[in-house]
Amino acid sequence: MKYIGAHVSASGGVEYAPVNAHEIGANAFALFTKNQRQWVSKPLTAESIDLFQQNCEKYGFLPEYILPHDSYLINLGHPEEEGLTKSRAAFLDEMQRCEQLGLKLLNFHPGSHLNKIDTEACLSRIAESINIALDKTKGVTAVIENTAGQGSNLGNEFWHLRYIIDKVEDKSRVGVCLDTCHTFTAGYNFLQDYDQVFNAFEQEVGFSFLRGIHLNDSKKEVGSRVDRHDSIGQGYIGNAFFERLMKDTRFDNLPIILETPDETLWAKEIAWLRAISQG
Repeated sequence: MKYIGAHVSASGGVEYAPVNAHEIGANAFALFTKNQRQWVSKPLTAESIDLFQQNCEKYGFLPEYILPHDSYLINLGHPEEEGLTKSRAAFLDEMQRCEQLGLKLLNFHPGSHLNKIDTEACLSRIAESINIALDKTKGVTAVIENTAGQGSNLGNEFWHLRYIIDKVEDKSRVGVCLDTCHTFTAGYNFLQDYDQVFNAFEQEVGFSFLRGIHLNDSKKEVGSRVDRHDSIGQGYIGNAFFERLMKDTRFDNLPIILETPDETLWAKEIAWLRAISQG
């Protein structure tokens, strides 16, 4: 079964996210548990936590299909001590928020070397950052999102993901989220050879580590290394790929999350994707 949703607003409190997801016909969703553009936010209140859990139960959202995203400010591979310490503290706070809410996953962009350290040194820092957070929390899996490779961002090659995973001590609490736009613009041409790309993912990372999908079309061409999402069927990826993915059983029982730019289309996109998956 396919669990399809979108990254919905939690404006006014996290408890509104499941309500917003229900309104677009979702059976999965993503959210920010705090303001994603601030380093420090107020702690979650007991009331918000309780209402979030009540609303999830009311609308049938299970923790396995809720994929919160951490702050865009965090860089777990930061080359400088001050930035690294700040990022690690913020990431731990994000993991603890997920713990409080009863969630099992936290999606994050791995990090950037900022052209100051080499790739492997940065990937090792990311793994160390994950280990620190896992050691101080329970029950939440750190889900590494692949990237387009824009600027100095790492995570655009499958071996980057594997390198991090190999250095994470608790393999049961690390996973991967594949973003279709990022995969495409990083240079993995699944339009030309769908099987080859996902066979490469299986060989280099493994579907056993896949914990979620960000389903986005792309405003930029394959290999451009530019992260610009487009609505489903309106970009360079096109409908045929999404039809194939929705029929691919390897992507069953995972949160499949739209981050497409036109929120007014989410309900329509979800309905279309679900119809294909059930057809």
